[in-house]
Amino acid sequence: MIVCLRMVKRDFWLEKINSAWKSRSVIWLNGVRRVGKTYLCKSIPNIEYFDFELYGVRKQAENPELFLKGLKKKKVIFDEVHRLDNPSELLKIASDYFPDIKVIATGSSTLGASKKFKDTLTGRKFSIWLTPLITKDLKDFNNQDYNHRFLFGGLPPNFLQNKLPEYEFEEWISEYWSKDIEELFKLERKSSFHKFIELLFVNSGGIFEATKYAKPCEVSRVTINNYLNILDQTFVANIVRPFSTYKINEIVKAPKVYAFDTGFVCYYRSWNSLRPDDMGVLWEHFVLNEINAETQTKKIMYWRNKQGNEIDFIISPRGKDPIAIECKWKSDNFNSSNLEVFRRTYQKGLNYVVSYDIDRTYKKKYGNIEVTFVSLQNLIDEILKVTSRGMDKLKL
Repeated sequence: MIVCLRMVKRDFWLEKINSAWKSRSVIWLNGVRRVGKTYLCKSIPNIEYFDFELYGVRKQAENPELFLKGLKKKKVIFDEVHRLDNPSELLKIASDYFPDIKVIATGSSTLGASKKFKDTLTGRKFSIWLTPLITKDLKDFNNQDYNHRFLFGGLPPNFLQNKLPEYEFEEWISEYWSKDIEELFKLERKSSFHKFIELLFVNSGGIFEATKYAKPCEVSRVTINNYLNILDQTFVANIVRPFSTYKINEIVKAPKVYAFDTGFVCYYRSWNSLRPDDMGVLWEHFVLNEINAETQTKKIMYWRNKQGNEIDFIISPRGKDPIAIECKWKSDNFNSSNLEVFRRTYQKGLNYVVSYDIDRTYKKKYGNIEVTFVSLQNLIDEILKVTSRGMDKLKL
C-alpha cells in the first residue's frame, strides 16, 4: 500500500536542529531508514536540498570548495551523503571554511560505522539521533492513540497507514539488508542474519545470551555477537547494559536488547491486535525510545540480581546516585519489592514509576523508600533536571 506522506511540522526535532546549529554549522542526522529524516529536513523554511543519490548532484560536488562557494549563507540538506566517495571531506571543508553555511547531512544509518566517515569530523559536527515517533510527534501527527502507535510502530509511513502495514515491515527488512548491510559489512549469510533479527525481535526486551541464538541461526556465538554489534551501530537494536558495582549477586555482563520500534515487535510476535497484557512490554519499549530521543544518549542501563529481582531502567549520572525507573502501563500494577531489594544495596537515589494512566505526579512510601509516580513527560522533565545536562550535552 502506498501512503502519501504529508509534510508534518515536527516542532520538537526542529527545535533541536536550530539549537544544534548555534554550536556547530554541520549536523549529522542519524536514524534508521524511513524514520523521517528527509521529510523533517525539508520542513525547514528556506532550505536547499541536494540528493546525492543522483549522479548529476554528485558531479556538482566533485570540487567541494567550488560547490560550497555557491551556497554561502544558505541552509542546505546533503541527503544520502554516503553516496559520495569521501563525504567527510565535503563536511570538513564546510565546517572549517564555510561556517556561514548551515548543513544537515543525512544518509545510511551505517555511515557512522563506515570507513568513509573519518575521524576528521570529530568536534566539527553535531549529531542528532532521530528516533521513531515520540509523544510530542504524536501531537504533531494529530493521532495520540497509543494502541495505534504501538501496533503500527513509529516510522511515519507505517504510522500513517489505516491498515496494518505487514508488507511494509517485510519490505523494510529487505531494504535494510540490501541498502544498509550487504555492502558495508560484507555479510554472506542473509538467511542467518534475517533469522537473528526475527528471534531478537520476538524476544525484544529480554536478557540477551548469544549461545541461545547460535544454533537456530546456524552460526557461531562470535558471529551472533557481531550481528548484534551491527544492529546496535545502525540503531536497529538498543542494547541496555546492566548497572552494577560488581556485587557478588548482581548480573554484570548480560545485556537486555530492545528492538528499535514497537511495530516490528508486534509484527514478529504475530500480534494483529493488542490485549491488555501486551501493553506493558510495549510501554517499556516506548519509554526507552522517549528517553533516547529526549536525552540523545544510549547510556541507559537496567539492574538485575541472581535471584531475579529487576529494575527496568537505571540512569546513573556521573558523580550522582542512580535513578531507578519502573515502567507500568497501569500504575496499579506496580509492586515495590524489586525497588526495595535494589535500595538495600543502593540506598540513595530517586525512584520513579512511569505509567500511562498518571496525569498528576504523586509520591508514596514503601518501607524506607519513597517512590514518585509520574507521567512520561514528567519523567523526562525530571531526568533532564536531575542530570543537569539535557540532550544537547549527552553523547551517543
